[in-house]
Amino acid sequence: MTERTFSIIKPDATERNLTGKINAVIEGAGLRIVAQRRIRMTEDQAKTFYEVHKERPFYGELVGQMTSAPVVVQVLEGENAVAKYREIMGATNPEQAAEGTIRKLFAKNVGENSVHGSDSQDNAKLEIAQFFTEDQIVG
Repeated sequence: MTERTFSIIKPDATERNLTGKINAVIEGAGLRIVAQRRIRMTEDQAKTFYEVHKERPFYGELVGQMTSAPVVVQVLEGENAVAKYREIMGATNPEQAAEGTIRKLFAKNVGENSVHGSDSQDNAKLEIAQFFTEDQIVG
C-alpha cells in the first residue's frame, strides 16, 4: 500500500552538508521525496512537535538542538513508507544501527542522530500537517 511518512533531516546533519547524501539513501531504498524544504524550526514549532516528550528529561535539550540550525522537513511516499523509512533510518543509537542505515552512516550519537521519521501512519499525517499543506505535496 502506498503511503506517506514524515522525515526531518536534523541540524547535526544539515550543518555537515549531508542532505544530499541522506536523500540518496532515501531514494535508493525506493521512497520518493514528494515535498521538501529547508527551514529554521522555531522554539514553538519544536515544542509542539516534541510535545509527546514534554515530561522526559531530554525534552529541553531536544528542543534546543532542533532549533540550533536549519532542518530539512520532508514528505516521503512509497510502499509501506512509515515502516520502510524507520528501517532505513536505523536504530536511534547509531552504535546499534544496521550497516547501511542513515544513522549508522551519518549520526554522531544518540542525541545527534541525523534524522527523525514518523512512528505510525496517524503520526505521519499529524506531523506532515504541521509543516506542509496538501498543495505543497507533489506526488
